[in-house]
Amino acid sequence: MPQQRHILLVSYPVQGHINPSLQFAKRLLRMGIQVTFATSVFALGRMTKSSGSIPKGLSFATFSDGYDDGFQPKGVGHSEHMSGMEKHGSNALKNVINTSANQGCPVTCLVCTFLLPCPWATTVARECHIPSALLWIQPATVMDIFYHYFHGYEDDVKNNSNDPTWSIQFPGLPSMKAKDLPSFILPSSDAIYGSVLSAFKRQFETLDEEEKPKVLVNTFDALEPQALKAIESYNLIAIGPLTPSAFLDGKDPSETSFSGDLFQKSEDYKEWFNSRPAASVVYVSFGSLLRLPKKQMEEIASGLLKSGRPFLWVIRAKEDGEEEKEEDRLSCMEELEEKGMIVPWCSQIEVLRHPSLGCFLTHCGWNSTLESLVCGVPVIAFPHWVDQGTNAKLIEDVSETGVKVVPNEDGTVDSDEINRCIETVMDDEEKGIELRRNAMKWKELAREATQEGGSSDKNIKAYVEEAGKGTELSQTSCRLVA
Repeated sequence: MPQQRHILLVSYPVQGHINPSLQFAKRLLRMGIQVTFATSVFALGRMTKSSGSIPKGLSFATFSDGYDDGFQPKGVGHSEHMSGMEKHGSNALKNVINTSANQGCPVTCLVCTFLLPCPWATTVARECHIPSALLWIQPATVMDIFYHYFHGYEDDVKNNSNDPTWSIQFPGLPSMKAKDLPSFILPSSDAIYGSVLSAFKRQFETLDEEEKPKVLVNTFDALEPQALKAIESYNLIAIGPLTPSAFLDGKDPSETSFSGDLFQKSEDYKEWFNSRPAASVVYVSFGSLLRLPKKQMEEIASGLLKSGRPFLWVIRAKEDGEEEKEEDRLSCMEELEEKGMIVPWCSQIEVLRHPSLGCFLTHCGWNSTLESLVCGVPVIAFPHWVDQGTNAKLIEDVSETGVKVVPNEDGTVDSDEINRCIETVMDDEEKGIELRRNAMKWKELAREATQEGGSSDKNIKAYVEEAGKGTELSQTSCRLVA
């Protein structure tokens, strides 16, 4: 009798990692595969408070990341925190592996997102003689850029990226300027994020130690066909888009992503949204982590008012519970409340699928980028850091489903530019129509990929089948970290 597949899925404890990991877990469950989902104590506690986000039949394992009661900036130091997470996380995974083996349902594969410190989960898999794979939650293009940066292109980027006329072309990718590259590899980020770049380097060094390592990528074949083949020594497998099924087929509209928010979620926006004309509303959201400076917020507010369009703007409440100060309040708040609606949270699924929505002003996080794609929504790309610049380039030049804002010399995007982009997407008879037509095309292609027999569906099944072959039935030799 063939052995049942059992995948241990490990996610870094932030929303951007947990959401696609949960969607991957759900797809595995629908294939009859046993899944144990491991993340931090605090992250799991938040997940259980987010209604509809936990799949039935999924088992969980937790580890301490040093912030079991929430992130405390003045508490444990960063290096101490990272060391503690590696130790506690390694022991937690080994306990799952040992217990599962003793119960006759051994773990047949370990899959993990990019982890800090890197790559402790992969080390556990090797010690326990279990095959492993990296779940890359960003586009394949970003994976390729990091790979080539660490394999011969680092000096070119370091020495030339401050030149606004400079461009670079990595093998298998289109030509890019510095603004199109992940911010972590730019010299301007080194002082702040040098340790993160070092962690990325260790991740690729670990992959290089394997023969044709498997990387599961949150994309689909039709979207990045060349990027998925740009690293000859790796096997990049497209398994996305890893978005809730409500985005893809609407069969479960109650399904939500893990929001990470603990405050009461008001749903007053629904009635307001329902009262707006078709394709009239501008949806503005910059994700769960990005906090824009007051000057930029004022420009966004002014640009929205200049457009004359109704808008739904998500401005997240401060997590530390601190009340808004008068100096933080937008100067034109009364006008904003007359024309649109500002909320601390909304269901992005419901908003992106709503007929009143006209366009999405987004920070270009990859989850939001894919969600707009599978809903057929044109976007205004407003990238800030990490992979967002690359994602914005994909939006503008690859899928051609949006326009990108052009900042001033000081990096601020002024109100006129925001208004220009809104007018282009919503009102331009030529460009706007083209963007909406492209958005609908990619909506269909994304859904085809995840349907039964679609490219991503077949890729997942093939990976799971191969990953379970030859796995030892006992991993009880896994030793805990002292």
